[in-house]
Amino acid sequence: MNREVVPPGDDNQIRCPRLGHHLAFSYCRVESKGLPCFKIMNCWCEHFMVEDFLRKELDTEEWEKVFNRPVKPKILSLVELIEEAKKRTQEAQ
Repeated sequence: MNREVVPPGDDNQIRCPRLGHHLAFSYCRVESKGLPCFKIMNCWCEHFMVEDFLRKELDTEEWEKVFNRPVKPKILSLVELIEEAKKRTQEAQ
């Protein structure tokens, strides 16, 4: 099978297992503070050669930060998000 390394356009969307709705690759590419979502390869591998694309796009440090970091437990991520929201609310007052 000859597959493309070029990502699909924004008119091609797939269901995000994390957010529960359809998204384009362009969102997944920058979802994590400008870096790709850690699940991007699992989600997009059937649609194009996403790993080849990302290896060309990301430098070594970015690759390590996204794909070779320990995954936090979901509860810890939620607590961190809540703390960040509280901090932003306090700063806005």
